[in-house]
Amino acid sequence: MSKLTTAKEVSTFLSKFTPCDASDALNKIGIKHGGFIPNLIQRSAISSTSVGKAYTVLYAPKSDPRPEIKTSYIDQVPEGSFVVIGVPLTCQSIEAPYNKINNALYGGLMSTRAQYLKANGTVVLGRIRDLDEHQDLQYPVWSYGVGTSAPGPLVKLVGINVPIDVKVNSINEPFEVITINPGDYIIGDKNGIVKLDDDDKLAEVLEYIPKRVEADTNVSNDIKKGKPAKESQNFWRGKI
Repeated sequence: MSKLTTAKEVSTFLSKFTPCDASDALNKIGIKHGGFIPNLIQRSAISSTSVGKAYTVLYAPKSDPRPEIKTSYIDQVPEGSFVVIGVPLTCQSIEAPYNKINNALYGGLMSTRAQYLKANGTVVLGRIRDLDEHQDLQYPVWSYGVGTSAPGPLVKLVGINVPIDVKVNSINEPFEVITINPGDYIIGDKNGIVKLDDDDKLAEVLEYIPKRVEADTNVSNDIKKGKPAKESQNFWRGKI
């Protein structure tokens, strides 16, 4: 694989693969959760994998001491980005419905604007509304749940392009926190959402993905011919 130097090149490359492929590569470098952001459901989609750099949006309850941002985040969405909308940890729960805010944080008009500005998708760590509108646009959207009320009566915008912490279940602790930083790569399809840090390990991850896909294709072919799965996995994956 030739060196990928721009965000567009990285996104184009990743769009040829799946979030599962990305998680396999992240597992390889020691990230046990594989970058997976759990509990998100794909509400509308395109036929291929969606990829982009995270453009983050943080809402908080009206009572939050931070000042409200009056700027329209949706009118600033960068081309090729992935809109990621979240709430503070204090508003999150690891139990369904995964946060304590029942109002929808995102709706159909927002997808209409994001699509016009050539965003590649939206992830909402909360509820959305206007399902038919997202689906009619064929604009990729993931969320925890759905709702009917707009966000304004309950929450305010307090951050644009700030880190978003996500509370998730953990085996050894009450919960684990995964941070989505502005500029992280987001990759999504029907399997879910994975985030890849844009750091010094990204090149290693991108190098591994196609090798692992090729190896597993060979394993699949062997299994179809009657070979034991474990034997074939050890052989082909041992080559990478």
